[in-house]
Amino acid sequence: MTAISEQIRHIKWRAIWRQVYPAALSLILALVIGGLLLLVSGRDPIAAYQSLLSGAFGSSNRFTETLVKMTPFLILAISVSISFRCGIWNIGAEGQLILGAVASTWVALSFSFLPPLIILPLTMIAGIIGGALWSGIAGVLKAYFNANEVITTSMLNFIAVYLLAFLVNGPLKDPEGFNFPQSALIDSSFELPRLLEGSRLNIAFIVALILVVAAIMYWRSTVGFRTEIVGASRRVARHIGLNVNWTIVLVTLISGGLAGLAGWGEIFGLHFRLIEAIAIGMGSLAVVVALLGELHPIGMVVSAFLFAALVVGGNAMERSAGVPFALVDVIQGVIILLILARSYIFRARAS
Repeated sequence: MTAISEQIRHIKWRAIWRQVYPAALSLILALVIGGLLLLVSGRDPIAAYQSLLSGAFGSSNRFTETLVKMTPFLILAISVSISFRCGIWNIGAEGQLILGAVASTWVALSFSFLPPLIILPLTMIAGIIGGALWSGIAGVLKAYFNANEVITTSMLNFIAVYLLAFLVNGPLKDPEGFNFPQSALIDSSFELPRLLEGSRLNIAFIVALILVVAAIMYWRSTVGFRTEIVGASRRVARHIGLNVNWTIVLVTLISGGLAGLAGWGEIFGLHFRLIEAIAIGMGSLAVVVALLGELHPIGMVVSAFLFAALVVGGNAMERSAGVPFALVDVIQGVIILLILARSYIFRARAS
């Protein structure tokens, strides 16, 4: 008990307050603006927000659905945050997720005769490798040819999307799928175990939480310290003897591998087959979640949960309160923009 009390005593509460205070005020201001927009459109803001909260947290099933939606957001946010803190602007998480999903699905369909205890680890490894190799292309181009990673990862996203469309309409298309662009179902024994019976929450959520702990350990390790030095100044990194090119390649491999892991979780935890729309918008959402969390693992847990609640609750607000889809998107955008701008709006007062 003494050790725990000592750790609590050394927590920098003032620093935590400086983080929480502006974010809370930004959220309140965003909800007020959203309420005004609802009033102008002729909707009841209180009823709309009640439906949003009910949709995200109103029952155990809705709460677990929020956690389900949070899982890929969190994994992808951790993925891009590693690149960002190294000064690599990887916006290709969508393509890396797709390649991870493709690789893991191919392994499951090709080696379906293997027992689940063997095939599940193999599919996970395949997903990581698929995402890592896809991201590694941009990493090599950046490290050795100084290619702009924003351009290369964007182009790789387009290639991945069209590759997926080709596969689900061609080689991997389900012969019994009635012309739907999708692969055959994986064997039911390969599905990830559910954490709660009757819900879609599966062990991919636990994997995401493990990655949070791993990310904290990474940034406290020698490799993580070198990563941040390269991100802060490559000239200084070279001056002190760090291999900058190898660090860039390593970071992009790790980042892409985590995005591929998210693809594996989507296939084996939710969809159980490769579908054409598996990653639509995921990459841009990952960037938003990472920035909302200020690229810190704990911050990204909070931002991923908040964003998942907005998505799930926004869908319920559209259905229950009759709020148009476009207006739901506008309200979500206002909340995101104000939270992102909290440093400039409120932080001076918080200090």
